[in-house]
Amino acid sequence: MDIEFFMKMALEEAKKAFDKGEVPVGAVVVSSSGEVLGKGHNLKESTKDPTSHAEIVAIREAVKRLGDWRLEGCSLFVTLEPCLMCCGAIIQARIAKLFYGARDPKFGAVESVIKAFEFPWNHVPECLGGILEDECAGILREFFKKLR
Repeated sequence: MDIEFFMKMALEEAKKAFDKGEVPVGAVVVSSSGEVLGKGHNLKESTKDPTSHAEIVAIREAVKRLGDWRLEGCSLFVTLEPCLMCCGAIIQARIAKLFYGARDPKFGAVESVIKAFEFPWNHVPECLGGILEDECAGILREFFKKLR
């Protein structure tokens, strides 16, 4: 599986969020065979829904496409370290692997603020952070600089 290829796809989703005035985070769910099952970007402001994070949007699209809530064997690529809510969704969806770009010192629940996957859940994904970290952090810096 080409990790950078799918992270670049997640970055394209983040750019869509940026263009909408949303915090630029993008996510992609990929099957074990490399098929893209779901894509998403932050829509919290647009939908006025605090659960409309990129990961949740992508997971919802993937489960709808599969017709099953279990995403066993799937990988999730996301440009920013997931928050606690999204880590819960990853566990619930049984996602096998999580790849993320930038770390999130304010809300990151994989390694930054809390280590959510170190608890004894019935399912824990393999995790790898820092994928295209400079690009993923760069779009966030650009967004917040533009706001100020």
